[in-house]
Amino acid sequence: MKIYPVILSGGAGTRLWPLSRAAYPKQLLPLVSEQTMLQETVARVCAWPEALAPLVVCGNEHRFMIAEQLREMDVRPHAIVLEPQGKNTAPAVAAAALQLMRQDPDAVMLVLPADHVITNREAFHEAVRAAMRSVQEGALVTFGITPSKPETGYGYILRGAAHGDTGNFAVERFVEKPDLERAQGFVADGRYYWNSGMFLLRARDYLEELELHRPLIAAAVKDAVAKAYTDLDFCRLGEAAFGASPAESIDYAVMENTRRAVVVPADIGWSDVGSWSALQEVMPADAQGNVTRGDVYLDGVSNSLVRAESRMVAVLGLQDLIVVETDDAVLVAHKDKAQDVKGVVDQLKDKKRSEHIHHKRVYRPWGSYESVDAGDRFQVKRIIVKPGEKLSLQMHYHRAEHWVVVSGSALVTRGEEVTLLSENESIYLPIGVTHRLENPGKLPLHLIEVQSGSYLGEDDIVRFDDVYKRA
Repeated sequence: MKIYPVILSGGAGTRLWPLSRAAYPKQLLPLVSEQTMLQETVARVCAWPEALAPLVVCGNEHRFMIAEQLREMDVRPHAIVLEPQGKNTAPAVAAAALQLMRQDPDAVMLVLPADHVITNREAFHEAVRAAMRSVQEGALVTFGITPSKPETGYGYILRGAAHGDTGNFAVERFVEKPDLERAQGFVADGRYYWNSGMFLLRARDYLEELELHRPLIAAAVKDAVAKAYTDLDFCRLGEAAFGASPAESIDYAVMENTRRAVVVPADIGWSDVGSWSALQEVMPADAQGNVTRGDVYLDGVSNSLVRAESRMVAVLGLQDLIVVETDDAVLVAHKDKAQDVKGVVDQLKDKKRSEHIHHKRVYRPWGSYESVDAGDRFQVKRIIVKPGEKLSLQMHYHRAEHWVVVSGSALVTRGEEVTLLSENESIYLPIGVTHRLENPGKLPLHLIEVQSGSYLGEDDIVRFDDVYKRA
């Protein structure tokens, strides 16, 4: 029986700030290898002959980056389904189930978060095969991770009686994140597993249970899928209908209520990488227990994670430390405070700052831009346009722009005039003039933009035409 991987890519990963941000969350980052977390997840399932093309569920803001990362892998997805707003996992899985059942009424879904680590791929595939035995009998299967220590950051699953002769177990109950004493008891008991948030289930079985236990979610998502429409290569769910759905996880909505829940014990080298200390645990360390990445110098340092993204970082004579440097923010924390990073993000939100949303380099479907310098009435940006891509036809009410081509070629529309610029050539765009930038070449276009005017915000853009259909 074929399996449809359903990859949920809607998380924010706030505990991995300052690297993970709202506009560029952890699933889109290369945290444990040269591939991003999303690409690692896709590779894990696409290497398996039983799996079909993945269906990805994500938010509108990340759609082009997800599509680009799949293209880099030469993977053509079954669909990329866009949630109008985040409603947690129960509605997202329901939308995927309804989409798949349009083509295959017997579709079996392997539901995977896009941002988990699994180091033992073969053991993972074997766990999925074991889960299939229960799915064929109508069960909704979750994967319970064999605990390696008394972890207080995960929920737990208590196994019950054997599920027939499948080798799996009925779920006795789900347990919220425990304190250390209870977690120690769970590990000693031997019947408790970490709740992985991964599932194998037949689409129609999941929808039946959702309608039984959460009819409002089922009705809203059914309406949203009925009103879905195509936007470029994406499937957009009906905005108002999906917005009417309650927000709830698949665990709370279905798995804790259904009598059909089954758990497959899985020892697969799993981590949800929910904090910097969790990332350190799954990364190879040196003889002193340090995990490093980038231009890092250590002296007398042990059991620490030090990551440099844009400059050299030196750490001397410290232990049990987390240091993460980006081009606009630096995190320094004791490992025991790894879970508290979310509080920094909350403070940034409260103060209406932007460091929790964007990096200095901001990604767009046509490429990226990065602020180089800014001051009173001016801003300098470095712009990169991918080969064959173009920005929207636009104008600004409050700023003029001067473009200087550093490398590549630029096709510039300025009013009624169209000009081809090469390296070291430039053009001036006055306030209020309609303009567009294109890269007609086969190499990336690198360009310096100098803005000047009374207001330089990104919302001073009036779009007249856009190949990406942005508002």
